[in-house]
Amino acid sequence: MALLLAGDIGGTKTILRLVERTVNGEMNALYEFRYPSGEFPDLVPMVQQFLTEAAMKLDFAPLPEKACFAIAGPVVNNTAKLTNLPWMLDAKRLEQELGISHVSLINDFVAVGYGVWALDDRDLHTLQVGKPRPYDPIAVIGAGTGLGNCFGIPEANGIRVFSSEGGHGDFAPRSELEFQLLKYLLAKHDISRISIERVVSGQGIVSIYQFLRDKKFAPESPEIGEVIKKWESEIGKTEKTVDPGATIAQAALKKCDRLSEQTMQMFVEAYGAVAGNLALTLLPYGGLYVAGGIAAKIMPLILEGGFMRAFTHKGRMDSLLEMMPVRLVLNPNVGLIGAAVCAAGL
Repeated sequence: MALLLAGDIGGTKTILRLVERTVNGEMNALYEFRYPSGEFPDLVPMVQQFLTEAAMKLDFAPLPEKACFAIAGPVVNNTAKLTNLPWMLDAKRLEQELGISHVSLINDFVAVGYGVWALDDRDLHTLQVGKPRPYDPIAVIGAGTGLGNCFGIPEANGIRVFSSEGGHGDFAPRSELEFQLLKYLLAKHDISRISIERVVSGQGIVSIYQFLRDKKFAPESPEIGEVIKKWESEIGKTEKTVDPGATIAQAALKKCDRLSEQTMQMFVEAYGAVAGNLALTLLPYGGLYVAGGIAAKIMPLILEGGFMRAFTHKGRMDSLLEMMPVRLVLNPNVGLIGAAVCAAGL
């Protein structure tokens, strides 16, 4: 038996989990707690408090042998500076100050890549069965605050995951409406290019909505309009009191607002097209996984078919895309699971 410490560190909250890894490789969560990140000057005092609280709950003093922390931001040479926190993390310093033999820092979406490898059928919904090849690469895409990509290559004792910044590639419109969206965003932001994640992300949902609203596609509901105005007034602030992307998605799910329904149709189709482009780039016959904070919440909209039609609509390459297994990730803790998987492999 080995004790592992896994963490999912964000600018707003941090989740820590103590995991027991048995001799046959099973991993069981022993204790978990969520902390407001901004209430601590550094990760070390937070972990120390966590271990003290865990000892009280478990009736023994846990001494993790290995730890892995998933960071919302870039990780370079096992160091990371968080975007929205005054924390500078260094794995070697954490090892010394926490008394843990091996500590690793990884990007939060790389953690998702490790996590999907450990999920079972209950945590996944199959969008396309395909013809899986278990020794081929896997790819992961996930829209949330931004758009994350990563890919993994199976190894003898697990998988090795690599990061990607594919979400910052160029948005490629596929229809006249999407060309108009591109022109709208270029003018609105007074910039020379539009990245994929300006369209396929939480902020992308709002951008598509604003485009359709300003194009007079349909009348705006007063309730959603108020949410959009409130959000626009909070641009630049660290804390937001409303989530217009979620409001638009909920209205589309309820089929109660035409503007929101068209917004989400455009979003889902653009999401599927981008996932298909990633699949063409990597040929992940081991499976393409759709993760992130949005997909599972709008699963009924994805299941309407627009996502997979756009995914496979690649001209002469249609038949290749139809062979790839595509799965929707349902478990919201996949990144924390992945951090534990990564810790086990240190």
